[in-house]
Amino acid sequence: MADAKLVDKSLLRTLVPANALNGENFQELSGKAFVEDVPSGKTIFKAGEVDRKSVYLLEGQVALIDSAGETIVAEGSEAARYALANNQPRKHTAKARTDCKITRLDADLLDILLTWDQLSGIEVNEIQLSPSSDDDDSDWMTRILQSKVFLQIPPANIQAMFMRMQEVPKRAGELVIRQGDEGDYYYIIKSGRAKVSRTSKTGAELTLATLKDGDAFGEEALLSEAKRNATIIMETDGFLMRLAKEDFIALLKEPMINWIGMQDAAAKIQEGAKWLDVRLESEHANNGLSGSLNIPLFVLRLKVESLNPAVPYIVYCDTGRRSSAAAFLLNERGFQTFVLKGGTEEQGI
Repeated sequence: MADAKLVDKSLLRTLVPANALNGENFQELSGKAFVEDVPSGKTIFKAGEVDRKSVYLLEGQVALIDSAGETIVAEGSEAARYALANNQPRKHTAKARTDCKITRLDADLLDILLTWDQLSGIEVNEIQLSPSSDDDDSDWMTRILQSKVFLQIPPANIQAMFMRMQEVPKRAGELVIRQGDEGDYYYIIKSGRAKVSRTSKTGAELTLATLKDGDAFGEEALLSEAKRNATIIMETDGFLMRLAKEDFIALLKEPMINWIGMQDAAAKIQEGAKWLDVRLESEHANNGLSGSLNIPLFVLRLKVESLNPAVPYIVYCDTGRRSSAAAFLLNERGFQTFVLKGGTEEQGI
């Protein structure tokens, strides 16, 4: 990508909705809008695909094909100002009818930047930032909003979250969270690195992960009302942004949880969704739902790559407490989830 050519900014300014972005966010997008050459006859995307890209025609002609026939879009036309057949999954196949130039914009990034624009009232200087921090504040906020979790949060909630967050300076070696403590804050790393470890029943310390800029942690204990399940210590000097438990639940948890009853859940299973049991293996072995996957909540972060992001998951536990925590973690990573209301106990399973 180092040799790739960026889309001319004056041309990018004609595209919708990129033309609605303010100067700073437009600059962010323009630095990621690359020109792609497509030879005549080549397929640009196929019906049924989910690529999370907004594809724009810059030069040439493209045919959009579906069961009803085909529609030609030509450069400079009104239709070319908009993303080509921008449904997900794709409902059309797009083929180059001439040699073309296109750009594929990250649809999530574009939506995040538009959301950022619409967060009226948030100014960088309204958030208390340490004068010792070298990071550009707007870059930090943009990095946080890159998380897919914020696409599901109402803009007013995001605004309130930024306003209520506190910045906390940390030194290398300083303890942030201790395994077994009560949950009190949700954290996002503004700068620096931190080590996640867990003490086993034998007393051995197991290093689970390293967290870096933009990574979030601490939500499990807040969501499940359980004790902290790991210890987190700073590896370098840095700054954390923290949100109190009460604000986290009101602003982030509730908008993220899609509760579902057993009847509707069964219908979604018929449509291709899958059950995900986040209880312990022993609990799952006792009364796990037929065909369900079992990934206990405490290892979900480590095993999330085994799940298919294209498949909706109906997450369950005994009461809905652990499953709502699991759903939040999955939603942070772009999964579509539903939570069985009341868990297996309320549903009589």
